[in-house]
Amino acid sequence: MKRAVAESEEAAFAKVSRQGDEATITLGGVWNLRAATRPNPAATLSEIESAGRVIRIGCVGESLGSWDSSLLLFLAELDEWCQSHQVALDLHKLPEGVNSLIALAKAVPEAETERGHTGRTSFLYRLGTWAIQQATSVTAAATFIGECVLSLKRIIGGKGKVDWRLFWLTLEESGPQALAIAGLISFLTGLILAFVASIQLKQFGAGIYVANLVAVAMAREMGAIMTGVIMAGRTGAAFAAQIGSMKVSEEIDALDTLAISPMDFLVSPRVVALFFMMPLLCFYADLVGIAGGAVVGLGVLHISLIQYWNQTVGSMGLEDILTGVGKSAVFGVIVALTGCQRGMKCQNNAAAVGNAATSAVVLAITWIVASDAIIDVILDVLKL
Repeated sequence: MKRAVAESEEAAFAKVSRQGDEATITLGGVWNLRAATRPNPAATLSEIESAGRVIRIGCVGESLGSWDSSLLLFLAELDEWCQSHQVALDLHKLPEGVNSLIALAKAVPEAETERGHTGRTSFLYRLGTWAIQQATSVTAAATFIGECVLSLKRIIGGKGKVDWRLFWLTLEESGPQALAIAGLISFLTGLILAFVASIQLKQFGAGIYVANLVAVAMAREMGAIMTGVIMAGRTGAAFAAQIGSMKVSEEIDALDTLAISPMDFLVSPRVVALFFMMPLLCFYADLVGIAGGAVVGLGVLHISLIQYWNQTVGSMGLEDILTGVGKSAVFGVIVALTGCQRGMKCQNNAAAVGNAATSAVVLAITWIVASDAIIDVILDVLKL
């Protein structure tokens, strides 16, 4: 018994033996982080290198007593050295617990950025990776749109479970609560358009046509675009953050558990609400923008109010108003879909919620500008 106790309390050691181009490290004793002295992996590796090149290192733990993470740290440094020098490392003769912990550590490698990876990749590799990422994003977006269409079909058929309180709340948040910021931006937009146009038109004595330019620009383009951009930064980001937070707190998983479709309960009400509210906001923005142009017309160009009104009504037709209002409905769907899609794809951590909100705004504004250009081309082809 005394002999066993003595062996178990023997200090940790790592003895190196060589046989040709193979080395064996015999591990023994008690490995403890609190021990005053422990084998130094650098000294052990230096002893191996001093005897010449090796192609294989085996570890044996026949006389190994109790051990803790100090042994794992020794083996981890040994494994890192073997990988960098292309030397095979055999740990099969160590206790089963050691092997399982080492395997677990290898199963979760550090991220390349954390390791300070600076390796260069070819241009074709980066191009291919980018193309795959874009194709994956497009596929995910198309899938999400398809799921939303199916959700609306279920709701119309009376088979979808919808939170109508969310629908009315979204109407309020994207309607009355957004009037102040939408009105301010639209007023300034109309004022800037009129001021820039007046500088050029005054040179030809055609300052009165500032009213025509502001009316058509606000009705067909700027009213819808500025409203879409405002709602992307205000409402789209809010959708992504709200749904992303629900995913982090596992509320969406709870809906799935209750057999309630998150598309029916969370996404469709928001999409429908913005689809109906955006045209009203756009019409309101058109009126406020024209009022902003009137400030410049009356104050800078000294046009009478009656003249400005006549020029505005004469230059702007019903098709101009319907074009802008129709665009705004499309932009509303884009803002809702991008915000909800980014929220649903959010990762389960707080930082991902912020990233989801940011990407929702950027993606929504990008698609608003792109879709506006596409609609303008289609209308030009159709002579509308």
